[in-house]
Amino acid sequence: MKAPELEFAMQVTLRLKRPRLEVPDLPVGGSRLGVAVESGHFEGPNIRGEVIPGGGEWPHVRTDGVFCFDARYHMREEDGTLIYLQNRGYRHASPEVMERLYALRPGDLVDPSEYYFRCTPTFETAPGKHDWLSRHVFIGMGERMEEGNRITYYKVL
Repeated sequence: MKAPELEFAMQVTLRLKRPRLEVPDLPVGGSRLGVAVESGHFEGPNIRGEVIPGGGEWPHVRTDGVFCFDARYHMREEDGTLIYLQNRGYRHASPEVMERLYALRPGDLVDPSEYYFRCTPTFETAPGKHDWLSRHVFIGMGERMEEGNRITYYKVL
């Protein structure tokens, strides 16, 4: 069997609400963050629309500094189709880079080559034009920006 190939599916850009909520010093170690999704949009060769406000990200920040994130939100395709996305993954880097990512200010950029931000989303939607999302495996590569995240998703062929 040959190695799987990837096909670009879409790019999602999220604007995240500030301030973040934080529950520190968990009994299991680390802390839990809560970050609401304020808005966003997505676009790919066969899909385009908006991220509906109201979802969020709830990363567990481990004691080793790794962000183990769990994001859940809804998207609305231009044709009105609703799509639910759950996205889990990891973001990590050296302590210095993680501090820069955590404290981004307007105009700040951290080169994505300086950190690891990968994820595995699942999509749920009704049968129809966009149900290909719920019948394939996807991987994502993310970028942290001052206002939120940009994630590029690839369908595993």
